[in-house]
Amino acid sequence: MSSQPRPSLLVVDDDPGSSGLLREVFAQEGYDVSVASSGAEALRQAAERPFEIVLSDIQMPDIDGIEVLRRLRSVAPDATVILVTAFGTIEMAIRALNEGAFDYVRKPFKLDEVRRVVERAMERRRARDLARTDAAPAASSAEPRRRGRPIAAIIGSHPDMVELFKLVSRVAGTKSSVMIIGESGTGKELIARTIHEASPRRDRPFVAVNCTSLSETLLESELFGHMKGAFTGAIERRPGLFLEADRGTVFLDEVGDMSHSMQAKLLRVLQEEEVKPVGGTETIPVDVRVVAATHQDLEALVRAGRFRLDLYYRLHVVMLRVPPLRDRRDDVPLLAEHFLREYGLLAQRPLQGFSTKAMRALMNYPWPGNVRELENVMERAVALAPGSMVEEADLPDKVVHHAGNQGASAGGQTTLDEMIRRYVLSILDQVGGNKAEAARVLGVPRRTLYRMLGRYGLAAEADEVSQSGTSIH
Repeated sequence: MSSQPRPSLLVVDDDPGSSGLLREVFAQEGYDVSVASSGAEALRQAAERPFEIVLSDIQMPDIDGIEVLRRLRSVAPDATVILVTAFGTIEMAIRALNEGAFDYVRKPFKLDEVRRVVERAMERRRARDLARTDAAPAASSAEPRRRGRPIAAIIGSHPDMVELFKLVSRVAGTKSSVMIIGESGTGKELIARTIHEASPRRDRPFVAVNCTSLSETLLESELFGHMKGAFTGAIERRPGLFLEADRGTVFLDEVGDMSHSMQAKLLRVLQEEEVKPVGGTETIPVDVRVVAATHQDLEALVRAGRFRLDLYYRLHVVMLRVPPLRDRRDDVPLLAEHFLREYGLLAQRPLQGFSTKAMRALMNYPWPGNVRELENVMERAVALAPGSMVEEADLPDKVVHHAGNQGASAGGQTTLDEMIRRYVLSILDQVGGNKAEAARVLGVPRRTLYRMLGRYGLAAEADEVSQSGTSIH
């Protein structure tokens, strides 16, 4: 038997079911696991003994996980902290990672994902311990970045959105050009603004231009400025957006629609870091960070000869892909509730939520206009709903009568328990109600699965799945 001590792990969660599950799983993995049911208890335990890994929930009633992370820097600076949250936003990712968290995972979590993140944290600790000669904190002591405005509409707990949030938070502090790919209405400009506001350039201007909306001459003038008399209507000198955004960020929306000659001029500006106004003879130095966006397949445009390969590589240093709303329908309740709350406050008539039928319709509509369309539907619902709840009749006909609405998942208020409940039931559905197989897929002992069935009131529905093979949501 190896004499090497077991790695120590502290699980912090006010939900005994969740913390108990993690304790069982990581004890089987060979960790020395302790559990704290509150942030205050976690800090007390961390002050009494060292922990290599702290796996903490964010939403707790006394001290939340972000504050636990902050205080651990003085109480237990060597601990590597991983945060767990049921509610994913770009702001949360930025806060967590900028406060020094190693990573964060979402609830309802997949145990394999949690295992991988913890193992990566341990691997980093081992590499650090081998390389360093003096003790140093595992977590960064960087101060949190303050953002000028919340980007609360960029919300999601879908895995693709969680990964997007992490990438945004990591690229924000660099000067690298970023390309955002996504359909219209997915929130590309909001993501660009978030990158700017989480960056060292946040105190300088963020300027945006839609490359589709202007002619080539006007676009060149808009971006690089013009001299007086440069063209008809140029009655005075104008600096242009690149100079206005000096030491800030320029957002080029629908960059795939640029003409070849404009692509060449933009490439020169990016390479030389200087602009020449239309009609001018001298260049002017400029320092900007460029974030571009398009709904088109730029690689296909390059192959077709419609987009310069050298500009593609210059803009495509970091690529962020925003999934369409139809591919992350479990985020619809989060977004709908957010917009309902915000527009309710604006209209001074807060609504309490959605009927089951209304949420069923929202969950099953394909949202061709993505988040922007959902926002418009919620604004309309606030204006038209006569009661305290949004009913099916308060939604547009195209949403209510969409062909996919039959057999949809009932939504309502999506709490953490409901999200976990739906996830466990979906696994049971996939394995035909076989509890042993469901436990294997979930990566938990069978007795843990039975406790989960009891906790989330799934025993009867699990039996129904087993008997009928019918999907229940």
